[in-house]
Amino acid sequence: MVQNNIRAVLKKHPLIPVVTFERLEDIDPMINKLLERGIQCIEITLRTAIAFEAIQYVKESFGDKIDVGVGTIIHVEQIDKCKELQVDFMVSPAIHQSLFNGLEESGIAFIPGVATPSEILHGISQAWDTFKFFPANLFGGVTALKTYGQLFSQVKFCPTGGVNQETYQDYLKLENVISVGGSWMTK
Repeated sequence: MVQNNIRAVLKKHPLIPVVTFERLEDIDPMINKLLERGIQCIEITLRTAIAFEAIQYVKESFGDKIDVGVGTIIHVEQIDKCKELQVDFMVSPAIHQSLFNGLEESGIAFIPGVATPSEILHGISQAWDTFKFFPANLFGGVTALKTYGQLFSQVKFCPTGGVNQETYQDYLKLENVISVGGSWMTK
């Protein structure tokens, strides 16, 4: 299965809220808000000291109601911790050789980040076909993805970075966009 079946995860969730938890007491209200809005997916970033504790809490308390992803994977040790916590998917901001084997062997669905044609080709050379387009707003947004759709017809994207309430539907209309991620859903 390509990228441990990431497309199956993304097809279920056209909207993926990206959340950075600063405090554990913010988790229940946020998850409940998302569930009330019909969103059953979250990407929790590894940008705070409590990130893994927050991920563990969400998996234990809401794992039957929401798919839990982990963002900002940049080290193999983070992949190992994700395996331990049995997360549903992993997101990396970029493609890097040091992560290839760990991502593939984890058994966890994963989506690496790309911005340029060279990075997309590098991912394709690994037999990957689904990428986070990041940061979308800095690398051409919808216009770039239209062009990439012509160049890389087999590739699907999940754009994040600058995607917001006003623009997310423009992205979802593109044939090569499988889902979108962002923090606007958490407001």
